[in-house]
Amino acid sequence: MEPRRPNVKTAVPLSLERYHISEEYGFLLPDSLKELPDHYRPWMEIANKLPQLIDAHQLRAHVDKMPLLSCQFLKGHREQRLAHMVLSFLTMGYVWQEGEAQPAEIPGNWEPGDHHLISWGREPAWLYTGDCFGGESSSAWDKGSCSGRECYLAAQPGGPAPSPAATETVYSGHHQNLRTDAQWKDNPAMPAGLMYEGVSKEPLKYSGGSAAQSTVLHAFDEFLGIRHSKESADFLYRMRDYMPPSHKAFIEDIHSAPSLRDYVLSSGQDHLLTAYNQCVQALVDLRSYHITMVTRYLITAAAKAKRRKPNHLPGPPQALEDRGTGGTAVMSFLKSVRDKTLESILHPHG
Repeated sequence: MEPRRPNVKTAVPLSLERYHISEEYGFLLPDSLKELPDHYRPWMEIANKLPQLIDAHQLRAHVDKMPLLSCQFLKGHREQRLAHMVLSFLTMGYVWQEGEAQPAEIPGNWEPGDHHLISWGREPAWLYTGDCFGGESSSAWDKGSCSGRECYLAAQPGGPAPSPAATETVYSGHHQNLRTDAQWKDNPAMPAGLMYEGVSKEPLKYSGGSAAQSTVLHAFDEFLGIRHSKESADFLYRMRDYMPPSHKAFIEDIHSAPSLRDYVLSSGQDHLLTAYNQCVQALVDLRSYHITMVTRYLITAAAKAKRRKPNHLPGPPQALEDRGTGGTAVMSFLKSVRDKTLESILHPHG
């Protein structure tokens, strides 16, 4: 991706811990926290009842009664990440409780804390709420998370085919219950953005959760020297602002390091070129697999849901029928980054 390495840093010993990266779990957080300090109990009490409150259309009423809490008592990145996840889910549930036709503004009694974490960096909220906050509830949220595991297993080589009900429930969880279309940017349901009371006099626009916010894909691109089209690269760079700052710094440090691709090209060694091409091809295969998953479980499922519209599911959100949760024209974007990755395969001279 452009621009390319204006200043190459002197090599320093790499410490994954400095970037809050695990050698075993990568960018996932090992032994993540399940509770925040007692000061934030009002957030956690609502979060732990989130599925039931949304089902009962009571989330907004409970959030409106919360006290205004400051983020200054959060200590370290672990507490920040849990607080961020909690507030992200509360935000999505609050805004979309009544569907895309009636989005709500963020009230001033809790937004300043969330706005602080926006400046800290927003991760995509890809987890099922039932997994995070549902406990032993028998609600549809828990059923959705079980179906999600079924479809995940089906995606593995040789895995069992998911049942139609599981596919439909995963589609429902992705597009309806969790409202991962919670972007206030490039969303026809909120053309002006979202008003944050007490923070801005004008509506603000933020993108929704997207795989383009995945640090690992950016790291691979920078390490292998993959160049994307200007439109795709601009979007990918913007998505870095939604990552934890330490993860974004990791990508930027890879970008500033000496170029692996240039080294392979200048080495004249066929075994290095072969090894490099194998890495690029693996990334191509991963992106092709992503396209398959998006087609199978989102686009195809959306078309089926639109035709059937069963009584227990609302229609597909209009904002996501052709665009991804981050606001992109999803298939053209995914195919573009996959094809540009394929173009990075090196060919021997002579």
